[in-house]
Amino acid sequence: MKRVVITGAGTINALGHSVADTLDAMREGRCGIGPLEFRDVDRLAIKIGGQVRGFEAEGRFNRQQMTLYDRFTQFTLTAAKEAITQSGIVFSGDVAARSGVVLGTAGGGVSTWDDNYRSVYEDGKNRVHPFVVPKLMNNAAASHVSMEHNLKGPSFTVSTACASSNHAMAQAFMLVRSGMAPAMITGGSESMLCFGGVKAWEGLRVMSKDACRPFSANRNGMVQGEGAGVFVFEEYEHARARGADIQCEVVGYAMSSDAADIVMPSKQGAARAMSGALADGGINADQVGYINAHGTGTAANDKTECAAVADVFGPHADNLMISSTKSMHGHLIGGTGAVELLACIMALREGVIAPTIGYEEPDPECALDVVPNAAREAKVEVAISNAFAFGGLNAVLALRKI
Repeated sequence: MKRVVITGAGTINALGHSVADTLDAMREGRCGIGPLEFRDVDRLAIKIGGQVRGFEAEGRFNRQQMTLYDRFTQFTLTAAKEAITQSGIVFSGDVAARSGVVLGTAGGGVSTWDDNYRSVYEDGKNRVHPFVVPKLMNNAAASHVSMEHNLKGPSFTVSTACASSNHAMAQAFMLVRSGMAPAMITGGSESMLCFGGVKAWEGLRVMSKDACRPFSANRNGMVQGEGAGVFVFEEYEHARARGADIQCEVVGYAMSSDAADIVMPSKQGAARAMSGALADGGINADQVGYINAHGTGTAANDKTECAAVADVFGPHADNLMISSTKSMHGHLIGGTGAVELLACIMALREGVIAPTIGYEEPDPECALDVVPNAAREAKVEVAISNAFAFGGLNAVLALRKI
């Protein structure tokens, strides 16, 4: 088995248009959630979200590209460019032929769906643009990244609701670890913040109208976000040979299915995914210093996740730091695990633990160290990132300092 390392990272989200800006916001405990700004927002009951502001697509892409790029694809290409530039990897020859792209998204081109349903049903038009299907399809972002960067190896999209990014990164990890690919571009993106996207989520009655407060006793629901996180997963010897700046090592993963309920999480399913990731990486429970939690701010998720952590880590659970950065950037659904992985990298490289902001009241059922409201300096050797999705689909990644 090959060792797998991360040599590049890129992002755009409500906290910033780059990795540097995002990590600055996480260190400061800054909130990117605010009033939503798009057509017909006044018809929504939920009017807040982690919206990407100040993003001018027209200045980044030409007119022909704009006809093909939904907002989620625009975010992905932006983050991928930053990650590949940071990595310094050159995709040519055999490296290009064997390297590929695995990305996660839950909704794909939701804005394109929304615009064109409005055009047909509300405006009464009988035609839509001939590129609507290529623009909205879930694999659009992965395909455009492969074309933009000459990636000719295995390329596909994973869609498993809120675990999409972690599932995608797990697939990329396996491809590199097995020797099938020297490098993979991976992560995820989402852009559901449009009228139809938010209206659909309103129906679940799991959304907060004012703030995301994971693990706080007075939490009242999740808040949606949007954006992308993209990484270069690379075989260790290949990265070292070219003198790459290695950010951390990906050492293990696990995936599980609750096989129980379409929306209610299972403690057993979450626990099996975490313990499986530790076993895959050859990690003892007491080696883990930080967990980036799924931490949505809903009572069902927060309590279940904390109970699962207690089961897996036993007495060491009291020594763990566990935080939810969704409190700052919102829940990016299929893209969320990718943005959250940045907090794990920051913990390992810089010894800075991103906080859970908005924490106001202790919850006895979430009696862990949730790093409330302010970032913390701490030495961390191993971190794990949790993602638990509707449908009972769980994916956990384990990373080690290098």
